[in-house]
Amino acid sequence: MDTYRPPLRDVRFVLEHVTPLADLTGLEDFAHADPDLVAGLLEEAGRFAAEAIAPTNREGDAEGARLVEGGVRTPESFQRVYEQYVAAGWGAVQHPAEHGGGAFPLLVANVVKEFITSANMAFSLGPLLTTGAVYLLQHHGSEEQLQTYVPKLVSGEWAGTMNLTEPQAGSDVGAVTTRAVPQDDGTYRITGQKIYITFGEHDLTDNIVHLVLARLPDAPPGTKGISLFIVPKVLVEQDGSLGERNDVEAVSLEHKLGIHASPTCVMAFGERGEGAVGELVGEPHEGMRQMFTMMNDARLGVGLQGVAIAERAYQQALAYAQERRQGRAPGAEPGVQSPIVEHADVRRMLLTQKASIEAMRALCYANAHALDLAHHADDPVTREQQQKLADLLTPLSKAWSTDLGVELTSLALQVHGGMGYVEETGVAQHLRDARIAPIYEGTNGIQALDLVGRKLPYDGGAFVKGYLADLRDQAEQLPEALAGSIGGPLTEALDALEGCTDWLFEHREEPNDVFAGATPYLRAFATVVGGSLLAKGAAAAHRALDAGETDGFGADFLQAKVTIARFYARQLLPSVHGLVGAITAGQEDLYAVGPEQLAP
Repeated sequence: MDTYRPPLRDVRFVLEHVTPLADLTGLEDFAHADPDLVAGLLEEAGRFAAEAIAPTNREGDAEGARLVEGGVRTPESFQRVYEQYVAAGWGAVQHPAEHGGGAFPLLVANVVKEFITSANMAFSLGPLLTTGAVYLLQHHGSEEQLQTYVPKLVSGEWAGTMNLTEPQAGSDVGAVTTRAVPQDDGTYRITGQKIYITFGEHDLTDNIVHLVLARLPDAPPGTKGISLFIVPKVLVEQDGSLGERNDVEAVSLEHKLGIHASPTCVMAFGERGEGAVGELVGEPHEGMRQMFTMMNDARLGVGLQGVAIAERAYQQALAYAQERRQGRAPGAEPGVQSPIVEHADVRRMLLTQKASIEAMRALCYANAHALDLAHHADDPVTREQQQKLADLLTPLSKAWSTDLGVELTSLALQVHGGMGYVEETGVAQHLRDARIAPIYEGTNGIQALDLVGRKLPYDGGAFVKGYLADLRDQAEQLPEALAGSIGGPLTEALDALEGCTDWLFEHREEPNDVFAGATPYLRAFATVVGGSLLAKGAAAAHRALDAGETDGFGADFLQAKVTIARFYARQLLPSVHGLVGAITAGQEDLYAVGPEQLAP
């Protein structure tokens, strides 16, 4: 059974008890986002995702995106559903009202993104990039650029992309060679080629607004010489109408492991003449800083992809485990085949998926909650501290959630046994689709380097140590009934994490010692944060049960929250201790074996 049911109760619980929406609705900017309005919005978003978008997932995968004369053709079902998406205004939820947006918190918008991504990850990628383009232009575009491009992007009538990667410049963006030559009329002529451009060409919108990194003729080398340009697919006239086609086109599509319905394009700029017409965004040589605005927004969005695809695969695995009968579970009547959900190892796999998904969701929502406060809190000190928290959580959200997205989707396939390995059941598609997310928006190794190289040194290390101290206080203040089963393992994991953090600080003069342990450190850090967030939810559930106030959730639901947090604390948190050796091993063994010795 490959259907999708939006996890509305799980989401509502997080928004009420873990990353409180109430913290945001008390702010002037979000006063309109009252709980009843948000609940209705999310219920409708879930319905749209489940009923309109989810059925397109498998057929879109089978049909794929195709390069045809004149452009790229997306699956027919995408064209139909995208029109409905635009008509309903789903892409406008988080954007300012002055540009036609709903002005809801990012926390709320990210719930909508999760639902849509669970329904069809390939479909969701186009809107994700358009949202990022809006965000970038709001921060760095001129007033004229805002008025020309942003309202159409907010409405979804036009789409946005980011164009960074070139064949010789993958993660090393400073190596880009695309050129931008200034013209007498104030525009620029862009020439060059970009690769791996998601939704770089498609038939869903009348125009595509490409945000392109390129070099001016006098640009210094490296990232300090990169500028950012708007290069529309179709030139926009002074009155806002569409004019001539610009000299930009998709010359090929990548043949990928998954997300077949999402066109991943090789884009050519200026191959037919003097160059594609572009507009400079902001000042020259500021392109990398500007693009990071879009990339950081996208990194949290990609983290949500890990949550969303794992949720979709988990739902399918749970349904299969309840239907599939094989073997006789202990205690079952002789001669009767039991549903496989009755077997202990299947329960272990399902609970591992469920607990991990809830921890990932809470982390990504906490990240969005911090960003909302960073941008909208009244107190400047609060804004500064919440921005640091958001900066710290972003690599955790992106890397941990997408790594787990792959692992948990693989577990969902394992629950299906042999049936999971054939395309007929549909779960294999989820695993294929999930695999790109750890690569997107800076590979997860880069996220780990960002964590240890840029985020740990905040305030000389005081910020991170203060955050870990806050997590310890929370663990020590859990209700007595949870102190041993949840608080104890969480405190022990925090001990290990703090010890590793101290080790990294002590060895910061040897960068490769720190970098060698960066990836396992990120894993340990995120695992602890996930456990802390689940513990917070368990404490709220326990208090509600103790008071006999289930608040519409139901006693069984709340009891499950306690059990899931306990399972995570007892069976998943201990993995942190196994990472300590890798975090603190240093570089010696990594560099003691040369490439020639690694060869067979």
